[in-house]
Amino acid sequence: MKAFTKFAIAAAAVPVMLLSTTTMATAQMAVPDACKTQTSAAGDTKMMPDMQTGQMAEHQKAMMDGMQKTQPAMMQGVMAQDPDVSFVCGMIAHHMGAISMSEVELKYGDDEQAKSMAQKIIDAQKKEIEEMTAWVTEHAK
Repeated sequence: MKAFTKFAIAAAAVPVMLLSTTTMATAQMAVPDACKTQTSAAGDTKMMPDMQTGQMAEHQKAMMDGMQKTQPAMMQGVMAQDPDVSFVCGMIAHHMGAISMSEVELKYGDDEQAKSMAQKIIDAQKKEIEEMTAWVTEHAK
C-alpha cells in the first residue's frame, strides 16, 4: 500500500510540474503591454466584429483582412488527426498570416527597422512554408 501511495503522489505531481513548465514558457512569451489595446487589456481578446471598418485606419483594415483570410485555414489545419500533420498544417497558415501582416507593414509602415523586420519575416516564412508543404506532401496520409 505504501508503494501505491508513493506512486499516486508522484503521478499526481507530473501534471502539476508540466503545468508549471508550460506556465513559465508562456510567461516568457507574454505580449508586451504596449501591444495591448484597451479592449485586450481589459481581458476581451475576441476580434471586434462590431467595430465598423470605416472607423479603422487603412493599415488596420488590411491587417484585419489578412487575419480573416488565414484564420479559417489555420483552424482547419490543426484539425488533422495526426498531431504532426496538425501542427505543420496549422503553422503553414500561421506563417501565411505573418507574411500578410508583414506585407501590410511594407505598404503602410514608415520605420525602416520595422520594415526591415517585415522583409526578413517574409523571406524566412516563405522558405519555411515551402519546407512544411513538402513535408506535408510526404507525410500526410
